[in-house]
Amino acid sequence: MSKSLFNVDVSVVLPCLDEAESVGQCVIAALAALREAGLRGEVVVADNGSTDGSARIAAASGARVVDAATRGYGAAIAAGIAAAQGTVIVMADADLTYPLEKIEQLVAPVLAGDADMVLGSRLDAATRASMPFLHRFVGTPALTYLVRRASGSGLRLTDSQSGFRAFRRDAILGLGLQGTGMEFASEMIIRANGAGWRIEEIPTGYRERVGESKLNTFGDGWRHLRLILSLAPHLLLIGPGMALGVLGALLTVLSMTAPDGVLTVGSLRWQPMFFGPMLLVVATCALLAGSVIAYRSVLLHDAVRRRYAFVAAPKFPKRSAIVGIVSLAVGIGIDVSLFFADLAGGAGTGRRFALAGLAQAFILIGLLVTLFGVLMSLVTTSVSYERAATAPQVIDLRDPLPAAVGMDA
Repeated sequence: MSKSLFNVDVSVVLPCLDEAESVGQCVIAALAALREAGLRGEVVVADNGSTDGSARIAAASGARVVDAATRGYGAAIAAGIAAAQGTVIVMADADLTYPLEKIEQLVAPVLAGDADMVLGSRLDAATRASMPFLHRFVGTPALTYLVRRASGSGLRLTDSQSGFRAFRRDAILGLGLQGTGMEFASEMIIRANGAGWRIEEIPTGYRERVGESKLNTFGDGWRHLRLILSLAPHLLLIGPGMALGVLGALLTVLSMTAPDGVLTVGSLRWQPMFFGPMLLVVATCALLAGSVIAYRSVLLHDAVRRRYAFVAAPKFPKRSAIVGIVSLAVGIGIDVSLFFADLAGGAGTGRRFALAGLAQAFILIGLLVTLFGVLMSLVTTSVSYERAATAPQVIDLRDPLPAAVGMDA
């Protein structure tokens, strides 16, 4: 490494929760890696409520221990970054899974100005012992795909869940990260990519952890999905909702033109007469929910939130009511027409069923849109009342003070 980089401070941040078996070895390995790279640095252990003496062992091994009062992986990392004194942060784990001797490879692109964040990919060297099969081939690739989609184009990563990363401290603090659990890793990438960071990935390997894993497969997975949904509602709601709406409309038209069904399998013929209208209802729910999340989420950029500000417009409840009433009227009108057509012995059974399904879809969509408008009106009114109640009172000091009640002048 160039001598011009020797005076750059590096802080290695290790979150810790009951890692007495390994935290000391991690601290020693990190300090040795810094010395060998010619870097001046420190190791910060963010203790997340350990009860096994981890904090004492870490301090005795040469680390600076800080208390991370809020429980959770993300909260511990954030506490460590806040307390760090280095210009560049390296985050890792305190369970010996990450090869800390490769710190130099991780920080070199950041120090040279060639990258804003460098991740150490685990997948190439992961084994069944170090990473469960479902995590390696299902969970991690799926979450990485979602993170790439939520981040937008241009992001090339294979392991978005790697906790071995290097970045500048001042830059990470400017992202305003809010996650407190394992979703912190995804939020960091999504926000960094949105801020225009140059993100790179290098293979670093992964080892079998020492001690008990703190990972909750389904709980942490749900927290990741919830975070990605908040950061990119178009990914899981608005985009799919539009696609389902188009598919539902096509199937509804198909059920009208082919009332006897399609896709014959033996003596059975599939009839999309009810599936199409059902998709229309689901699409409406997805689009309404996605619009609300996009507008209300504090994690989205203001430009994206403004795109969906129509849900809080003063006229939106009235417009929703109009659309809902029209949809209800159309659905009821179709039902009434079918009733009289049945009395007169009208259209065939297949087409009547298709029209009946469409009528119920119009009725349900009308109710949903009307109720949605009413709820948004109540939410907007409630927020306005809260702001008015908490707004500071402005007193004109030029006016005389009112006389105190019950006291003589």
